[in-house]
Parts: sequence; C-alpha cells; structure tokens
Amino acid sequence: MTQIDIERMHRLAPVINALPGEPVPYYLASGEGERHEVDGQLVTVVARTQDTGGLFEAAFILGSAGAHSTGSALHAVQRSFFVVDGSVQVTVAGTTRILAQGDSFHVAPGESLEYRMLGHMTRLFLFSAPGGALADLLAGAERTERHLFTMDSLNPGDLQLPEGIGAAASLDLPDGGGGYFLSAGGGEHRAWPDALNSYLARPANTGGRYFAVNTLAAVQPYIIRHFHRLHTENFICLSGRVWLWVNGHEVLLTAGDFLHAPAGTVHSFAIGAHNTQMLGLLTGGVFEKFFDVTSEPAKAPVYSEGLVDPSTVIAGIQANPDLDLQVVGPPPERTLAPGL
Repeated sequence: MTQIDIERMHRLAPVINALPGEPVPYYLASGEGERHEVDGQLVTVVARTQDTGGLFEAAFILGSAGAHSTGSALHAVQRSFFVVDGSVQVTVAGTTRILAQGDSFHVAPGESLEYRMLGHMTRLFLFSAPGGALADLLAGAERTERHLFTMDSLNPGDLQLPEGIGAAASLDLPDGGGGYFLSAGGGEHRAWPDALNSYLARPANTGGRYFAVNTLAAVQPYIIRHFHRLHTENFICLSGRVWLWVNGHEVLLTAGDFLHAPAGTVHSFAIGAHNTQMLGLLTGGVFEKFFDVTSEPAKAPVYSEGLVDPSTVIAGIQANPDLDLQVVGPPPERTLAPGL
C-alpha cells in the first residue's frame, strides 16, 4: 500500500457526488458516479483504481429482465456481487443458482462467470480487487448521463430456466478460496449491542484482498472517532439511514449511497433508523480481528435487543492493542437534523 500522509488525510473534507481521481474520502448519493450503458444494463461506477490507490473497483449494475453478461475468467481478480434488488440467474465456474435480494455470489481468480437478470430493475453491487473487473464488464459500453438503462437495445432472450437449478445453496461460509453462493441471512454472525455483523466473505475467502460484513442494527449514536493506518473502509447503505462523520463533516447515507474512507480518514458512524442494513467492505485482512474480539458469536441472522453488554466492545479493543484502530476522541455530536 502507498504510504499515506496521515495529517493531510485528517484535514480533507469528503468530495461530494464526484469521483475524486485520487485516494481521498468521498461520498456518492444513490445514482451518482460514472455511468455507462452496456447490454441493456446501466453500470454506475462508484470506485475506480485511481480513486482507491489501486486497491479495488466497485459499481452498481442495474438492468431489466433478460439483461445479461458473460464475463471473462479474470486470473488476478477476486470479485464479489451482492444482490441489492430483484433476482438473477448466475453461473460461477459451471455451477448455476437463482439468487434474490440479500443473496451474494463470489468469484475467485480464474473462475468463469455468467449472469442473467430475471426481474425488472434488478440491481447488483460489484466489488473487486484489484483492478480489471470494470474493463471486462464495460467492454463495448457507452458513457451516458442518464440514470436508467434504455430498453430499445435490450433483447431479453429466452428466460426459460434449465431444470434442476436451485436457489443460493448455502448459509455457511466456506473455509477457503473458490467461488461460492451465499443466501440472504447466511454467513458467520457476530453480535454487537443491538446489532449483528455477518461475515459474507472473510479474507480467507478472497485471498486476503478484502472482506465483507453486513451490519443489521437498531438506532444507535455515533461510535468513537478513529482512523486506520493500514486499511480502507467502504460503507454502502442497503436500507434505513446511516450517519457518517468524516474528518469533521457529516453526511447521511440512505439506500444506495456509498462512502469511501481511505486509510488515515478520521470517521465515525451512527445508525439513524431501526433495522438499518449496511454493507461494509474492508481492504486486506488486517481488521478482521476487530470484529471477532469486540463481539459475541451468534446463530440467529438477527440481533436481540439488550442481549450484548456494550462493555464487550470496549473490552475487546482494550485487550487487543495490535488492532489497526487509532482512537482520536469521543463520539462526535450530531449537528445535522438532530431530531431525526
């Protein structure tokens, strides 16, 4: 990872609704980003390698029933797709499944990928590390200023599904690499106070490139202000409201909004609505231990209010000084729309 200027990063206000072209904090509201249309799909790029210091790429993919992609086997790229809305038929390394909202599929380097959207306004979120996935996805694409795909070039094709294709097959994470399908509510669950973190991918599943955590939470105030020296955090609001405090600036994330916090960014988050779901994607594997030591194992895919003592989080931090966590102060105060 490129050496960062911590003091400079602390001072940067997040860029709003624009890709910055350099690894600095930035925020994109739902629908904002660099937009392309290809094969009846609108691809909204929310992170390029130049925006992330070469660490990863990310995009939302929106399409109608019948829109499809036959992706190349990318030999040095790990890809994860999260079904945000609708349903999709996916084939990874010769195995086909039908996935719906909340499901995910993960493609290891060298594995083939094909998908076909089965419902109108199906939306996927793609995260890949390092670069290369966007060039493959956008081959033949045209830049557009529109925020919705057009139907005139779309050929839905034959939507008749082959017999014997099932839903996403597993609720359990595999032990290591290789492609896999994960049902909504699956993964490895870790309980926080009035919140549940579910690993959708651990570093062992991605060759150490990144890991993914889905957080389901009740209304909660800001956590301590902190930054990380060795990893990048990315926040995607799937439902509800998430407040982000970024180098002294507050932004509100609602469904489809994205915020990138590179290493050195002082930040905090608060949950603004009950049953909010937030997808976190963290580069590398250095911060995996944090979620393990600050939480309790859980079997249910939902949290139980009042089950976990808040001191569990602080005790885990204090007992593990080797975490990539630099605390700089107490939780910030809400200043924007404090009544919400």
